[in-house]
Amino acid sequence: MVKAVIFDFDGVISDSEPSHFIATNKVLEQFGITIDRNDYYSQFLGYTDTQMFEAIKKSFNTDFHNILIQTLIEQKAFFFEEIIRQADHLIKGIPQFIKMLKTAGIKIGIYSGASRDDIELMLENSGFADYFDVIVTAEDVEKGKPDPQGYLMAMQNINKKFNSQILPNECVVIEDSHWGISAAKNAGMRIIGVTNSYPANELEDADLIINSVSELTIADLNKLC
Repeated sequence: MVKAVIFDFDGVISDSEPSHFIATNKVLEQFGITIDRNDYYSQFLGYTDTQMFEAIKKSFNTDFHNILIQTLIEQKAFFFEEIIRQADHLIKGIPQFIKMLKTAGIKIGIYSGASRDDIELMLENSGFADYFDVIVTAEDVEKGKPDPQGYLMAMQNINKKFNSQILPNECVVIEDSHWGISAAKNAGMRIIGVTNSYPANELEDADLIINSVSELTIADLNKLC
């Protein structure tokens, strides 16, 4: 039986990747660098901002004019906030699905490679900020996806908060990228891949692949566990 559902954030709860893409290119303009949308989605989706800028640094053989990566992250956060405040970014079906989980008494968490500030900003006006029992972000882990650390930390934080003993195979993870699926698989959790960002053939390591969380019932989650 499912006891916890842990969500990725970008591409699962929030359709924020287009805003991240635009904000990233706004930062890179100062260096004469532009990332193609297809390259962004194929190479950098699922990375933390630190991992992404490190990868761009290597890929474009640039020193970013000796500007610190932390400064680039802060610049991106500024642009991102401007963009996301004007965007309707909650993914269709998510509000109803979250309410269904809460009604069933299932614990709910987030583990994302995004920053806590970004996640809190996007949840701010959604009406769902208080629905999540735990949130684990890029700042909380030493190793990002596909390392399982973040998903295991989310489960451990849920257990600590509720004095429970939920096991990895009683957790369902909802992910939209192969990096995240690998992280959840390495954590021993059950995985649902949702085709919001990638086609089904790139999510084939998931236990179940769906087009929308609207398709899911509690019975479906229980079957996975």
